[in-house]
Amino acid sequence: MKDENGNIIYIGKAKYLDRRIKSYFSKNIQNLQDNNWKTRVLVTKIKSIDYIITDNEIEAYLLESNLIKKHRPIFNIELKDQQRYTYLKITDETFPRLLVTRRNRNGHFTGTKGEIIGPFVKGSSRYLSVGLLRKMFKIRICTKLPKKECLEYHIGNCDAPCINKISEEQYKENIVSLKKILDDNEALGNFNKKLETEMKIASDNRDYERAIFIRDTLTRLQNLLHHQKMENNSIEGYKSEEYIGFLEDENQNNMHVMTLVSKNGIINDMKKYQFDMLGDNSIENFICQYYHSSAKVPNVIYLSKSIGEEINLQKVLYKMTGAEVKIIPLDSNYLLEEHQYKSNDINKFNIMQLILNNLLTYIEKNHEPALDDLQKLLGLKRLPYIIDCFDISNFGNDFAVGACTRFMNGIPEKQGYRKFKIKKVSYQNDFLMMEEIIRRRYSSDKFGEDVPEDKRTDRFPDLIVIDGGKGHLNTAIATLKKLGIGEIDCISLAKENEEVHTPSSAMPILIPRNKKSLKILQHIRDESHRFGLTYNRYLRRKMLNP
Repeated sequence: MKDENGNIIYIGKAKYLDRRIKSYFSKNIQNLQDNNWKTRVLVTKIKSIDYIITDNEIEAYLLESNLIKKHRPIFNIELKDQQRYTYLKITDETFPRLLVTRRNRNGHFTGTKGEIIGPFVKGSSRYLSVGLLRKMFKIRICTKLPKKECLEYHIGNCDAPCINKISEEQYKENIVSLKKILDDNEALGNFNKKLETEMKIASDNRDYERAIFIRDTLTRLQNLLHHQKMENNSIEGYKSEEYIGFLEDENQNNMHVMTLVSKNGIINDMKKYQFDMLGDNSIENFICQYYHSSAKVPNVIYLSKSIGEEINLQKVLYKMTGAEVKIIPLDSNYLLEEHQYKSNDINKFNIMQLILNNLLTYIEKNHEPALDDLQKLLGLKRLPYIIDCFDISNFGNDFAVGACTRFMNGIPEKQGYRKFKIKKVSYQNDFLMMEEIIRRRYSSDKFGEDVPEDKRTDRFPDLIVIDGGKGHLNTAIATLKKLGIGEIDCISLAKENEEVHTPSSAMPILIPRNKKSLKILQHIRDESHRFGLTYNRYLRRKMLNP
């Protein structure tokens, strides 16, 4: 799928292409139940579609994965690893420098050419390169050799190759020593012992400042002593397993992923990813992209749920990497089979549950805790991550306006604010006015009619708040049902006693004044009142001062 400039914005596959294309442009794309508002954003940007026919599903998987890797479309899954590994680079210069570097999105190292060492974990390379290693081995930090010595030379951190205080051969001896401790754990261990001796001597001589510096240096060196060459794991007899847990965040409409690698029974690598649930983005697509971008494929892959494509994915991974791999879903059915009651199999199941619990905690941290409280107090069907609030503002029978404000995650989302000049009600009737602005805001055929067509990326709210009493609420609910979106939770907030009216309760609900959940409702109600009143005053000034 391409945009108006011919740029590829999405790549997908389908067994029945005509059905899939029609699904994007049918009226069902507006269906609230589909939770596909991000797909609607994609559809608004599509200007042309190209297609390629393959002989079977395996070829389709491979072609899709290759094209995504080549073109990097903005709406496809992009592997954004939340744990970025760092590398050290020794530059290819007459007097080499020591730099920190990382891979770019295509897996390449940019900048000055040089020898790459690593990767390292826990940010150890950054601390060591900037501080310890440069000082210990007198590595220059200037990007270009100056014409005279700098401060680094005078404080003893550099031997000043810029003014020939050290020869090229002597300087490179330091580089060789540096590379040796980075490449050889034994050499690094010897260097570590040497520093321990120096720390003890400094402490005995009451040179505590130097002793503390060496102590901190030793702490950082521990990371290098245990660093992993993660890209070279082709060891004879090597057995690796990878656990991949998936958990969807319905509020953000994206999938959170956690991967955990076990090598010979020892867990030693964990990463987190997330991708948008739009178009055909799926678990299968993620797995293809994940291993297509990786230099290593485990012997066994455990998934948190069955996807029905395990056999095909095994064939795809074999064609991609030449590695035989087995994919096993560790879902609730896993332990139901009689042969799965071995202790090590139960441990595997427990590891996956641990991953899912971590993902759940991670997702819960991404939203305001008071929204959970609000959902429980009012008996809402969904977490009210997106809340819309409606209010009517008029001045007698004239200048009647409506306002809709939007909160996301408990805070104002100004792009979701809308103002309405009442068009069809010429006398003071709050109920009919409320019906009009709700209909205009959520018209099923023209959702977002007050927004230009190319920017109609609205998402239905999880909760609608009406400023008013039970009558206003009943009007709003009836209007939503006429629009076919009556399943959205709707409440009203009466200002006098801050009573919350819900359709399921005959009596109003009083939320304690100190609850943050009530403060969120008050805030969005006050915002809608302010926003509507501001528009009302603007129209009055405009008439008096044309």
